[in-house]
Amino acid sequence: MANHKSALKRIRSNERKRLRNRFQHKTARNAVRKLRATTDKKEADTLFPQVISMVDKLAKKNIIHANKAANLKSKLAKFVATL
Repeated sequence: MANHKSALKRIRSNERKRLRNRFQHKTARNAVRKLRATTDKKEADTLFPQVISMVDKLAKKNIIHANKAANLKSKLAKFVATL
């Protein structure tokens, strides 16, 4: 167990950040799944910018790797274009 006050604070803040990151990551993953499950072109066109925005934010905050974000965006753009 940590002995210093700053170490205890760091443990608390790390847990808060972990939970926030986990929530954002899970939300984005669900949005990607929802977009991939879509068969309607109009709905996909409205969902696409929102999902891309979520993925960009995750990459910016280093929750996911920048290359993973680029791959996701590319595959989703290709999917929406083929609908």
